[in-house]
Amino acid sequence: MGEAANDTVRLLWGPPAKPTRGPKPALSLARIAAAGVEVADAEGLGAVSMQKVAALLDFTKMSLYRYVPGKAELIALMVESAVDEPPTAVEGTHWRDQLTAWAHHLAVSFTRHPWLLDATVGPRVPGPKELAWLERVVAALDGHGLTGAERMDAAVLLAGHVRGIAEQARAVGPNGSPEAELLAALGTVVHRHADRYPALAAAMAEPGGHDQALDFSLERILDGLAALISRRAEPRRPR
Repeated sequence: MGEAANDTVRLLWGPPAKPTRGPKPALSLARIAAAGVEVADAEGLGAVSMQKVAALLDFTKMSLYRYVPGKAELIALMVESAVDEPPTAVEGTHWRDQLTAWAHHLAVSFTRHPWLLDATVGPRVPGPKELAWLERVVAALDGHGLTGAERMDAAVLLAGHVRGIAEQARAVGPNGSPEAELLAALGTVVHRHADRYPALAAAMAEPGGHDQALDFSLERILDGLAALISRRAEPRRPR
């Protein structure tokens, strides 16, 4: 683990650190993270800088470095501050209902803070709240015949699906619909060349039911998990 990763672990998981020099602390990691989130919400992740966050807090850039070593650590704190808590599992709730709620809550989190899509890619150290999202999926699938690796892969699969839908939604803006935009872009061309693409033309001509990318694909993913769980529950037949 590199020095930067160690700093991130300390900031996210360690006890609140105090500056080792200078006057009595006037800032906190929570205030710094909140300021960074404010900048990212308004202007995007690319606009976040130590200078801009310090200015928003009415402090100097150098004073900010007494609390946060650099921009990478700042973004890690921002993610932990902005990400919602995962939905609480209600005892007795079916695993499928738990994962459906989980996926919808994650989609809302990405919609509220679109820059999280950029800030949560690649190898990095997650914070307690972010790691709790993984914990919820693995726990929901525990005891259903899946291996630990399979439960974690399921979490990655679900998160990837929600991220993909959120990326499409971000591209068309808060008032747009990814599927409606796609249909609008393809509609004229497909209609003019219906003889060449008859199946596609017929599918697009059917009324309603197009704007359901999240739910439709989510249901199919859960169907697959249900089929696997069902197979694992079947008694092995003697050869």
